[in-house]
Amino acid sequence: MRLSLGQDLRMVQKQVLAPRMIQSMEILQLPILALQERIEQEMSENPVLELQQEEPEFPEGPDEEEDRLPPDAPTEDERELVIDETKNNEDDFERLMNMDQQWPDHFEEHSRPSRSQVEEAIERKHDAMANMAARPPSLHDYLHDQLSWFDLELELRAMADRIIYNLDTNGYLQGRLEDLLGPDTTDEERALAAQALSLVQKLDPPGVGARDLRECLLLQLTPGKPYYEQLTTLISDHLEDLEHNRLPAISRRTGFSIELIQEVLEELRKLHPKPGAEFSDEPVAPVTPDVFVDQSEDGRYVVRLEDGRTPTLYISPYYRKLFQQKDTTDETREYIKRKINSAQWLIESIQQRRNTLSRVAQAIVDHQTEFLNKGPEAIEPLKMQQIADKVGVHVTTVSRAVDDKWIQTPRGIFPLKRFFCGGTVAADGEEVAWDTVRLKLQELIDNEDKQHPKSDEQLVQDLGAAGITVARRTVTKYRKAMNIPSSRQRRDWTAAAKKDA
Repeated sequence: MRLSLGQDLRMVQKQVLAPRMIQSMEILQLPILALQERIEQEMSENPVLELQQEEPEFPEGPDEEEDRLPPDAPTEDERELVIDETKNNEDDFERLMNMDQQWPDHFEEHSRPSRSQVEEAIERKHDAMANMAARPPSLHDYLHDQLSWFDLELELRAMADRIIYNLDTNGYLQGRLEDLLGPDTTDEERALAAQALSLVQKLDPPGVGARDLRECLLLQLTPGKPYYEQLTTLISDHLEDLEHNRLPAISRRTGFSIELIQEVLEELRKLHPKPGAEFSDEPVAPVTPDVFVDQSEDGRYVVRLEDGRTPTLYISPYYRKLFQQKDTTDETREYIKRKINSAQWLIESIQQRRNTLSRVAQAIVDHQTEFLNKGPEAIEPLKMQQIADKVGVHVTTVSRAVDDKWIQTPRGIFPLKRFFCGGTVAADGEEVAWDTVRLKLQELIDNEDKQHPKSDEQLVQDLGAAGITVARRTVTKYRKAMNIPSSRQRRDWTAAAKKDA
């Protein structure tokens, strides 16, 4: 089918602008430190980029704000994250090339700042990195390195790597193996995944790659281990009975004596229920906030970005003039044009990041004012789609804007994602955030009678009395996620502590 001229042009425009939009999304997703590294990399690769050391003085027109903007600042149309696909990139380039005619004083050659300052800053950073303590290997790195010991086909190695990087911090593979393959998988692909999982489960530390506690413990057993057969029986068939200390029941069903079961338990305690946990004790990198929150005189919270950490970039007038000189070869002119376009895209992407992050952060703060006034227990239910609708962008833009970003508030430093949470409906019809439910649940358990701890059903009733309606399975789920034992275990531990005392 032959396309119309208009369709052809739209397809060409989309192909030209696709890299520009991709770069905008990438820049938006970068936290402040990563953005600084990206700028340093671009400065080293693109000679037309320059650092602006001081704010230049531009001629001021009568009440026209645009006359006071830096020459390479994006226009209002360019401030939106999604670039207008009908815009002609050639027009952008021509506009850029003519800037030195509007501000001739600013673009004189002697005004160009030295690149040596950038190089010195990069060298200082490299020296600091060289003097930093080596980071211990992560669980994923440790397992990945072990794969090099095996002579594996590429498909099997790739599948093993996929499994490794889907393990949680405890070394468990969450969910089913089939979830990594997708809906339209063949029997051969499923067999390959099973083979890869079996390979990962043979790696060190023992028990890694398990899908539940039972499998994790069984993977740590070897035929030469003391009480190997008894351990296999207890772990395979009586793990829940062991958890609740139902030794007589185990004795009746297995024929093992109580004394033998207790001896086997001593061996069981030598196994590691969380084999990957030893790798999680890494030094925590310092957090650098991207957004700061100040309280104005009228009590409103206002966000601001730390602009001082992001250098101001502009396009070198030297290369603009070199491009326009008649004796410049076509090859050189084409090279300069590509570099100027690349620099312009970067400058506009940084400005778009600033505008989008500022608007998204302000919308979040406006919604979570009670959180800032009263604390985490007052957090409001909030979804990313709500912020996207308020700001007027796609929900994926909000996701990228808050990803790996931190905000410094009067209540402390929080990840921006902290302010998004689901909720339930309270007795009065108001929504209550799940974080509020968890805090109330912790409060009820902290204040319970330790000799007569509350069951999950009683906790549901107490939450209902506080105006929070949840199901018992929800309380059980949250209690386990908060590493709070069951009422029976809490009672047994209290009795054991009292006996030891």
